Amino acid sequence: MSVLRSYDGVKGMARITYYVVVPFVRMPDGGLLGLNAEEAPSQAHAEIRAFTRIGALRGVDTIVGAIAFSRSGDPPTGHFEDAVILARYGETPDDLERGGW
Repeated sequence: MSVLRSYDGVKGMARITYYVVVPFVRMPDGGLLGLNAEEAPSQAHAEIRAFTRIGALRGVDTIVGAIAFSRSGDPPTGHFEDAVILARYGETPDDLERGGW
């Protein structure tokens, strides 16, 4: 599930980092559709998994792009920082940095 746990100085507040991959397919109208997010055990695994998703078949669709990102925070409190994009491969939405996905 998570691979990085640290304490940020606040008593009892655990900081956990999740690594995630989101593959994208091309929709009939030309837009991109993000598929279900896939959790990875580490940053390296997330980056490799994103790269290897390109060209894979998902039903009748071909995956045309993928991103790997991390997100850190404290699950019990729900306090999370913004996602950090680790890698982008193939076709991905232009507005990823602005949280448009």
